[in-house]
Amino acid sequence: MKRNVIVLSIVVLVLGLLSLAGWANWQNRKQAAERALAQQTQAVLVPDGAGTPQMTSPLVGKPAPAFTLTNLKGEKVSLASYKGKAVQLNFWATWCAPCKIETPWLVDLEKKYGPQGFEILGVSFDDLDKGDKALLAKEKADIAKSVDQLHIPYPVLLDGDSIAKPYGDNDVYPTSYFVDRSGTVVAATFGLTSKDDLESNIKKAIGGGK
Repeated sequence: MKRNVIVLSIVVLVLGLLSLAGWANWQNRKQAAERALAQQTQAVLVPDGAGTPQMTSPLVGKPAPAFTLTNLKGEKVSLASYKGKAVQLNFWATWCAPCKIETPWLVDLEKKYGPQGFEILGVSFDDLDKGDKALLAKEKADIAKSVDQLHIPYPVLLDGDSIAKPYGDNDVYPTSYFVDRSGTVVAATFGLTSKDDLESNIKKAIGGGK
């Protein structure tokens, strides 16, 4: 009887060690995959022609990650529905001071280049308390109020956090991705840039993917 108990204990111990090893291996593979994803999408510093470090995105030259988000009217809006147009994905938030400086430039630029098939999609990264209906309604109303105050004419989509990872999980606002007519990212900007830089990237998007 005692011998059986010892044998059973050894078997249980071996099984436990095997399970632990399997879990550790799974964790290692998961972490490696997450590191690989981060390396593929996160913005990196690279020198420009003058040797000055500039932020860029590994997404440049690749198809823009697909998504569907809800606008302020509760309608579903997908990036795929804009194929054939040049699109600027502008990641912003109501609390972002640089975004408020940039927004009037975007309004002017969309008005100027809209006739050439250019569109802007504002993607809000304001927090949304989805578990509290009353608070969620107030948060949406606050975003809508900011949109009205800034005179934003282009669609503003909610819950940007839900698409943050495929777009590099960046925490710099405003961030913009410029997508050409074929759906390829041709440029990206991080933080407040100049109106001239924005216009230059818009022209890239309009001219690409024909």
